[in-house]
Amino acid sequence: MKKIVKIFDTTLRDGEQSPGCSMNRKEKVQLAYQIEKLGVDVIEAGFAASSVEDFNSIREVAKIAKNMTVASLARCNKNDIDRAYEALKDAKYKRLHIFIATSDIHMEYKLEMTREDVKNSVRKHVTYAKEKFSDIEFSCEDATRTDVDFMIEVIQIAVDCGATTINIPDTVGYIMPDEYSDIIKKVRENVVGIENVDISVHCHNDLGLAVANSLAAIKAGATQVECTINGIGERAGNTAMEEVVMALKTRGDFFNIDTNINTKEIMKSSEMLSSIIGVKISPTKPIVGKNVFSHEAGIHQHGVFKNKETYEIMDPSMIGYKANSFVLGKHSGKHALKQKLEELGFIVNDIEMNDIFEKFKEVSDVKKEIYDDDLIAIMSANNKLVPGGYEFLDYQSMTSNGKDSKTIIKVKKDDREIEMLGTGKGPIDAAFDAMRKITSRNIKLKDFSINSVTQGKDALGETIIRVYDEDTNRTLGAKGLDNDIIKSGILSYINAVNRIER
Repeated sequence: MKKIVKIFDTTLRDGEQSPGCSMNRKEKVQLAYQIEKLGVDVIEAGFAASSVEDFNSIREVAKIAKNMTVASLARCNKNDIDRAYEALKDAKYKRLHIFIATSDIHMEYKLEMTREDVKNSVRKHVTYAKEKFSDIEFSCEDATRTDVDFMIEVIQIAVDCGATTINIPDTVGYIMPDEYSDIIKKVRENVVGIENVDISVHCHNDLGLAVANSLAAIKAGATQVECTINGIGERAGNTAMEEVVMALKTRGDFFNIDTNINTKEIMKSSEMLSSIIGVKISPTKPIVGKNVFSHEAGIHQHGVFKNKETYEIMDPSMIGYKANSFVLGKHSGKHALKQKLEELGFIVNDIEMNDIFEKFKEVSDVKKEIYDDDLIAIMSANNKLVPGGYEFLDYQSMTSNGKDSKTIIKVKKDDREIEMLGTGKGPIDAAFDAMRKITSRNIKLKDFSINSVTQGKDALGETIIRVYDEDTNRTLGAKGLDNDIIKSGILSYINAVNRIER
């Protein structure tokens, strides 16, 4: 019988820290539904003490989780522990994830603490946390640049005080696979009682080794892997969940280890996250990239035609991969739409369904065939809308060769209609100029792309932007969706402004 390694998904916490990948509460709850269908063991829903929004998001995820454990991150201080406890109060299964830095560079320059200070803090706060939580995960931040003997002392304190999981993170993506294996082995050999707790690993991808390091750690005895969907996260990202899971599945002969993940939900989870955060999946991304099961070279095509295993080591159906199929049309009713959305992983209430159905009808009046990707885009655009902000009313655009374009935009805010003229090198540049004048915000466009959601001349245009707001010192992503690409661009800008102002 294969050993099972736990999957700890931190897409909603560490993944969301990737610049421009922030999610609002509604989006987090929607993704949490899908993550539970995926079959993860633990979902890290956020950092309760970091903001009111994070606290509320954790509380909402805690309410809807039926089978997975819900965790909140916390520093070694009582306020963080108390906030996490309050946020997780309604969770069926709850976990505190408490951490402190243990590397010399972090202790000296970030914490301004000595080794004894750190050990005392761990003893005090894990003991305090044990009064509120039976399930406690303790992390040595920057573990892979920590003196191993000192780290073993710290871990021993945490275990003695009641920690049930010990996390040894490669916080800055520094370690090599063989070195990581050695650290895991030393911890297993030298911490008394370690056989009674899970050993977890959390790797970053700065040197492109997050998945390799995680797999090496599993081979050395780690029993939990912390990862994110599509590998999103700070800097170069985190361990990609789908890559670890499918490596264990595909090479079961080598690892003899499996997970509780329902692999048929992988593609759906990947696409949902991509749509929510507005970051396209690279076509060459392992497991979920569009090119993974495509073959252009003639010799490859011939081989695959004869036997797929000549060039494909995985069956596409294992990850839920399927061609984008026709699903609905303009005569489809609300019930059929809701049923299809549930198949795609979206849970909607009756009030939300009214707004979604209205948008569906708008799209179906223009498009004869509605595909899965159209519905995912409609849902994502609906999630991005922030009530109480600017509402699009109308626009006019004028452009000609060799002259500046002019775009007039009319919006509504607080029952007041505002109309403004903008100029620029093209109609969208002019539209953004008009929106800057309307909102009076110091927003700089960092990235802009327009994608066709599905095939055909009537395809929806999805505009994805990343903006930097000087007033809040914040970078975020937003998107707009429409058959008209200029309107799609305007909607993406409005969504960005509304999210910033909220």
